[in-house]
Amino acid sequence: MDYHYEQTSEVEALDSIYYGDMQILQTKPMHKFSIPIKSEGYDDGEGLACELVFTYTPKYPEELPVLEINTDESFDEIVDKNELYNHLMEQGKENLGMVMIFTLVSAGQEWLNVQWDSIQREREEEVLAKKKADEEAEQKRFEGTRVTVESFLAWRKQFEIEMGIPAKREKEGKDKNKLTGKELFLRDTTLNESDLKFLEDGDAVKVDESLFQDLDDLEISDDDDEDYVPGQSSESD
Repeated sequence: MDYHYEQTSEVEALDSIYYGDMQILQTKPMHKFSIPIKSEGYDDGEGLACELVFTYTPKYPEELPVLEINTDESFDEIVDKNELYNHLMEQGKENLGMVMIFTLVSAGQEWLNVQWDSIQREREEEVLAKKKADEEAEQKRFEGTRVTVESFLAWRKQFEIEMGIPAKREKEGKDKNKLTGKELFLRDTTLNESDLKFLEDGDAVKVDESLFQDLDDLEISDDDDEDYVPGQSSESD
């Protein structure tokens, strides 16, 4: 195989295909050139892009070309360029004996597209997950927290502590031994005994009947009668 012829012919074909993008970096002792690749949507401001730099070996295409991948920080933050390198080397091994740069560039382009599609899906899923979480949080805010026996008891205990209820209960417990005047009265059994004795000695109470004898001699005017109406005579029974 005429390696020089194969290499020169491929460089001419690649320069025609990637005219304006391909850069010839050197021609001696071996050809070295770069070809940029990018994913779909990159020109619109989002996507992946890098630069593939190939250097022929003396026995290329029966040997793999030397490959370098130039990237920027944004690329390295999203994907691992080593994965791209390994992917392209595998493609190159499958094409040993044939000129392969176009195949490798196309494989690199497709790899970027697959990676970018995966990144977009992940971002969309994150957005949807966040939206769902926000909606659920908003719904819970209106519904409130489901109350269980355990949560209610815990809330009541905390509420009582904040309101000082345990301290009040303790104070009330201590005050139970202090009786009010009414409680002392109700607890004084001697008062009950005196009332009973009064009832038992009721026959001993003497009434002076002379006080009620001469009622007919009393002069009672109609003015003293609350039911008296002027002009009307009272009816006798």
